[in-house]
Amino acid sequence: MPQLASDLSQQVNQRLNQVGPSGIREVAQKFSTIPGLIQLTLGEPDMNVPEHVKAAAIKSIQDNDSHYSPQKGTMYLREGIHHYLMASQGLDYDPKTEIIATVGATEAICASLFTILNPGDKVVIPTPAFALYFPLVTIAGATTVQVDTSNSDFILTPERLEKVLAEEGDSVKAVLLNYPGNPTGVEYPQAMIEGLAKVIADHHLFVIADEIYSELTYGVKHYSIANVIPERTILINGLSKSHAMTGYRMGYMAGPAELIASATKMHGFMVTSPSNPAQAAAAEALHNGLHDPEAMRKVYEKRRDFVQQSMDEMGLSMATPSGAFYAFVKIPDSYGQDDVKFAYDLAEQGKVGGVPGSAFGAGGEGYIRFSYAASDDDLAEAMKRMKAFVAKKA
Repeated sequence: MPQLASDLSQQVNQRLNQVGPSGIREVAQKFSTIPGLIQLTLGEPDMNVPEHVKAAAIKSIQDNDSHYSPQKGTMYLREGIHHYLMASQGLDYDPKTEIIATVGATEAICASLFTILNPGDKVVIPTPAFALYFPLVTIAGATTVQVDTSNSDFILTPERLEKVLAEEGDSVKAVLLNYPGNPTGVEYPQAMIEGLAKVIADHHLFVIADEIYSELTYGVKHYSIANVIPERTILINGLSKSHAMTGYRMGYMAGPAELIASATKMHGFMVTSPSNPAQAAAAEALHNGLHDPEAMRKVYEKRRDFVQQSMDEMGLSMATPSGAFYAFVKIPDSYGQDDVKFAYDLAEQGKVGGVPGSAFGAGGEGYIRFSYAASDDDLAEAMKRMKAFVAKKA
């Protein structure tokens, strides 16, 4: 087995060296070695991909659709993205010039940040937030400005954003919003989005809107900030959560044509183009499967209510999710703010895996995130085990 030459050991990208691996994946990997543990760590739907969507992928393979697609994705897929955004949110993007099909929403986030950021720029991120954002900003040579929202119901208010921008100065380039949010499941009300949009426009900023959970809301309708400031918005979404297609790796970004032209170059440098069978499946989902998420949404809402009730019975508080499929739970007082110790004790002694809240940035310390995108049986057993564990630690 080859070993890296000693004179090359420090010659890799130094910005990459500044960041660690994904905290979520790292915890999930460590916990996977614990016998009998129930994993509630990853946002991995336990649902199956709809049959008509799978059939489209199979047909693509059978038709020998094995050559490079256009870099932005097939026109039929981009038309499907246009169809979905128009039907669900009234957003009108030209499939020829304003949409890119990406390898998951992850690639869309990466391509967006690498397209707009220069060294010295700052990105405002309300936290706790999806852990992927922080290292990508760092690797792009920019700086994250983490805004702790734990004392404002996990929402960045326009007033708070205005204050942060006054403190940080003109080097702020963008605001990154994820709603419904990971790890909290909190959705932003329309009035709050409109207020944030005004501040963002007044300060001449971009907004990257990661709306991957937009189809999974409970009792509220998702309202995209692209409805208010489309000229400043990079809209990111995908099929992983709405159609349980995590392994297909299909996402997309939409925005003004001039910006999408630049992002297309970055996207092309990174991946050339997405997989054809995955694109065929995504196109089918977006053209003919707009109602597919409804059944999943009902299941997740029922599971949310079950987890909420279970936490109430344990005397633990959590942010009530109005979207996504995460429970962000305050750990027992006996652990203080040490969410890492609580998560590891719960895994090793209680046989339930969750992600320490500190993995999600400022405001996450003292919390633990559970995904309720798990089977009903696993959730029931996990809550039973956790109740017994918490009772012993009281």
